[in-house]
Amino acid sequence: MTGDSRTAAAFASSWNNLPSGSVYTSEQFEDWLAPVVRADVEARRVLELGCGNGSLLVHMAAWNPDRLLGVDLGDSVLSATENLRSTGHANAEVVKGDLVEFRSDGFDLVYCIGVLHHLKEPEQGFHSVVANTCAGGRFHCWVYGKEGNALVRLVVEPTRILASRLPWWMTKYLIATPLVVPYFFYAKVLSAICRHGPPWLKQVLQHLPLHDYSLWISARAFPFFRHVAFDQLVTPQTRYISREEVQGWLGRQPRIDPDSIYVIQRNGNSW
Repeated sequence: MTGDSRTAAAFASSWNNLPSGSVYTSEQFEDWLAPVVRADVEARRVLELGCGNGSLLVHMAAWNPDRLLGVDLGDSVLSATENLRSTGHANAEVVKGDLVEFRSDGFDLVYCIGVLHHLKEPEQGFHSVVANTCAGGRFHCWVYGKEGNALVRLVVEPTRILASRLPWWMTKYLIATPLVVPYFFYAKVLSAICRHGPPWLKQVLQHLPLHDYSLWISARAFPFFRHVAFDQLVTPQTRYISREEVQGWLGRQPRIDPDSIYVIQRNGNSW
């Protein structure tokens, strides 16, 4: 298998062993898609590249696109198809294919969330996003940032090299679960202090690792913390993308209107 095929297979083994439905809340979905909103989707053609088990497609279907298509390389298309069918959307489907090679007649909105940084050639995946966006359409991507992730790269990356070679259940329950427990309490305590602590202490805590991200994820329950940790450990490859690299991708795409570009740092550790 190619590098991307191994990655797709690793994620599929986890996606297909989750309960039916979306693992994300509508609030999380809206956060990842911002500044794209429902008005940008209704009655338009929408494509998700790297759809996993359809957790984002389920929420996207509620925004009533004219056509909704999800593409993924792994067998997670099985659970994605079932999850999307449960929405009752009349013109929605999932197909199995390599997002890097996938080409279409063009969609009004193409999005790719949390996928490009796991590809062997992330920029080729980004090129596919742009290539599948019709003239006058828009695209939206989300990737791990190099900036703000020093602790993750120091602690998680060495562990991932080993964990990604193990059976998924071992990685999830014997590695990801105990590994994320200390961070779960760190995020919860940090959030409580930032809500109720004195202003001077809040200013001091702003310099702690993963400050903004920890406040964001602290609103979630432990299973989501574990899902995030497992997501990072199960993959055979991960790239952390700098702002400079993102801007380089954009600059090498002549179809993109420079005035339409936005590069947003999300929670201090992603773009």
